[in-house]
Amino acid sequence: MRQDRRPYWVKKNYLRFRSCYTQQFLKPACDYLGDYPTFMKPWYISISGPNIEIGRCATVIGEPENRVKIGVWGSDEKSGRIKIGDYVLISPGTRISAANEILIGDNVMIANGVYITDSDWHDLYDRSSRSEAVTPVHIANNVWLGDRCTILKGVTIGENSVVAACAVVSKDVPANVIVAGNPAVIVKELDPARPIKTRADYFSNPAQLETFFDGVDKMVLSKNGFFNWLRTLVMPNARD
Repeated sequence: MRQDRRPYWVKKNYLRFRSCYTQQFLKPACDYLGDYPTFMKPWYISISGPNIEIGRCATVIGEPENRVKIGVWGSDEKSGRIKIGDYVLISPGTRISAANEILIGDNVMIANGVYITDSDWHDLYDRSSRSEAVTPVHIANNVWLGDRCTILKGVTIGENSVVAACAVVSKDVPANVIVAGNPAVIVKELDPARPIKTRADYFSNPAQLETFFDGVDKMVLSKNGFFNWLRTLVMPNARD
C-alpha cells in the first residue's frame, strides 16, 4: 500500500497505543529510558537483563522479521551493562549483546542487522563455559554503523567514524575515518575540521517536532474516510 489511508484519529490513537506499550513494557525493562523515545512497532523489540540505559530521543525500529534485541548476560544476575546515549537510531534486526560492558555514545546511527558484542560467549577449549576475559566495547559519539556490520569484543570506535556495510570490526577504529572489509581497515579519512550535522540538531526541540508532525498528519489525513480505510485493509487497489 503506497498511501496512508487512515483517518487522522485512527493514526493518533495508534500512536497513543504505541507510546503506552513502550511505557508499560519496555521502559520497566530499562534502568533508565530518557524522554521522548520513539519505539516503532515496540512489540518486536526485546530488552532483557540488568543495567540497561537508553538516553533521550532514542529511535528504535522493530519489524516482525527483524526484531531488535538488546540484552545483558553477565556472569551473574547483577553484572554486565549496556549504556546507550542520547539521540541514537537503532534499526530493525540490530542485536546488542553484553557480557561485561557496551557503551554507545550520543547520535550513533545503527543500520539494519548490525551485531555488537563484547564476548565470544564460549571459551575456545572449554566450550561449556564462558571466557573470563573482560573485553568491553566503546562506540563514541556520532558513529555510523552500516548495514549488517559486526562489532566484536574489545573494540573502541572513535568519534564520527563510519563502519561500512557488512564490515567486521575486530580492532580499534580511530576517530574521523571510514572502515570497510573483513577484517575492517581504513579506506578513507574524514575532515575533522568540517562540521557534522547530527541527530542532536534534528531533535534540538523534541516537543516542537512532535507538534509539527502532528500538524502534518492532521493536514494529510484529515480527508481520509473510515470506511474507505477499512476497504483498503481487505480490498486494496492500485490507487492505494
